[in-house]
Amino acid sequence: MSWGLQRRRAAIAVTFDNLGEAADLERGQWPADEPLGQHPSVTRALPWLLGALREIGIRATFFVEGLNAELYPQALQDLSGAGHEVAYHGWSHETWAQLESTAERELLGRGVRALDRLGLRPAGFRPPGGELGTQSWRALARAGFSYCSPAGHAVQVRDELVELPFAWSVLDAFHYLPHFDERRRAALGDSGVLSPAVLRGRLAGVLSETVRDGGFATLLFHPFLLDSAPRREAMLAVLQDVRALVNEGAVWCAPMREIAAWIQA
Repeated sequence: MSWGLQRRRAAIAVTFDNLGEAADLERGQWPADEPLGQHPSVTRALPWLLGALREIGIRATFFVEGLNAELYPQALQDLSGAGHEVAYHGWSHETWAQLESTAERELLGRGVRALDRLGLRPAGFRPPGGELGTQSWRALARAGFSYCSPAGHAVQVRDELVELPFAWSVLDAFHYLPHFDERRRAALGDSGVLSPAVLRGRLAGVLSETVRDGGFATLLFHPFLLDSAPRREAMLAVLQDVRALVNEGAVWCAPMREIAAWIQA
């Protein structure tokens, strides 16, 4: 299979999850006396990240919680203005697979309306927690989404939506965060937190395998984890690898909205 109008051997989507304090609010971890709308993932990490993406020449997909349309409307519009895709990641990072179908439909509608008011109608959805509910595909189709990006393995079209999956083992969070201990133990036999160098090496391998096999891969980072020089340098090295593969004519790298539209067409 070849990918995109230029018939590249493989396709890569660079994606980012979470923004601001939405997830902390959902989990009850945000201090009551801490003001909203000043999270460092938006005020510090995002400007740096936008500059890095612009310099390397990569357009990405940002899966953001709908609450950010209220707390950071200008930041979301800046993302879109820079050529990146703004997609939906729940209202406040709810664990999606645990929602009842009524709540799921209400949260999808609420998020679409909030982003639509900013001129950012979302085409894509990534479920917080990576898993969908039993009625999710139908609810997403009815809400007007064209693709979904859950945890998974195969690109496919399901209920008129394109599935563009991600693998847990390629996440920066899988490497860096203690609460991924069980996933690391299941995947690697060792639950210890991993270094940016390990992430960089693993993603280099993913890129090589994707080109070799002529497939699709999702890269998934979190702005709030770009909090140290080694982590930023590891991510930059991976993005530069992607850019080199694009320049060689081996890879098509585009926002997920465009990849999904090409598959549907």
